[in-house]
Amino acid sequence: MIAWHRGPLASYDCETNGLNIAVARIVSAALICPNGQAREWLSDLDGAEIPEDATALHGISTEHARAHGRPAKEVVEEITDAIAGELSAGHASLVVMNAPFDLPLLDAECARYGVASVADRIGCVEPVIDPLVLDRRLDRYRKGRRNLESLAVHYGVPLDAAHTAVADARAALEVAVEIGERFEQIQLPALDLHMRQVQWHRAWAANFQAHLRRNGERDAVIDGSWPLRSIGGQP
Repeated sequence: MIAWHRGPLASYDCETNGLNIAVARIVSAALICPNGQAREWLSDLDGAEIPEDATALHGISTEHARAHGRPAKEVVEEITDAIAGELSAGHASLVVMNAPFDLPLLDAECARYGVASVADRIGCVEPVIDPLVLDRRLDRYRKGRRNLESLAVHYGVPLDAAHTAVADARAALEVAVEIGERFEQIQLPALDLHMRQVQWHRAWAANFQAHLRRNGERDAVIDGSWPLRSIGGQP
C-alpha cells in the first residue's frame, strides 16, 4: 500500500473575478505537476470585468487581463485537459484547497464555452485531496481561521505570494503533505481517502447547517456535496 501523500501529487488553484460559481470567471490558474513544474494560465475573461475588490486580492486588473491574457475558451480547454491528464488512469492525486469552489467553477466555465469537462473526459473526478476538509476533520477543535494562509502558518508551510495561483497551488500541496505526515490515520491509498472526505465534508456541512439554524438562520442551507457541487451559489 502506498499512502497518498507519498505518491504522485498534482495541485490546482485558480483566481477569479467573483465568488458566485455560477457567474464568476477564471482570471488566472496554475497546476503544479508531480515533477514540481508549474503550468500557468492568464485569461482575457472573454471581455468580462474584474472588480476592484478582486484585483486587490490577486493583483490582476481588467486592463492587464485584456492586454496579456489568452482567449478564455482556450484557457479553459487547456486547464481542463491538463487536470484530466493528471487524474486519468490513476496517474496522480489532485490537491485542491476548498475543492467545492474551484472545481465546480471550472465546470461552469466549461459549460459556458462548450468545452468538455474533466468528468466528461475521464468519468469520476478522483482522487481529490482537499486540505480544508482534512484539517476540519483531523483538528476540528482548533480555534481560528482555516483559509490557506492560516493553514500554511499552522503547518509551517511558506506562502510568500498569497492569492497568486502558483503560490497558492504549491502551498496547498505542501500543506496537504504535511497533514498526511502528521496524522497516521489518513495514511491511506488516495481513493480510500477520497471517499472518506466525501463523508467528512457531508457531516461537517450537516453540523454547520444545524448550528446556523439553531442560531436564528432558519433557512440556512449548506451544500454537503464534495468535491463537486451544484452550480449556482456562494462558496
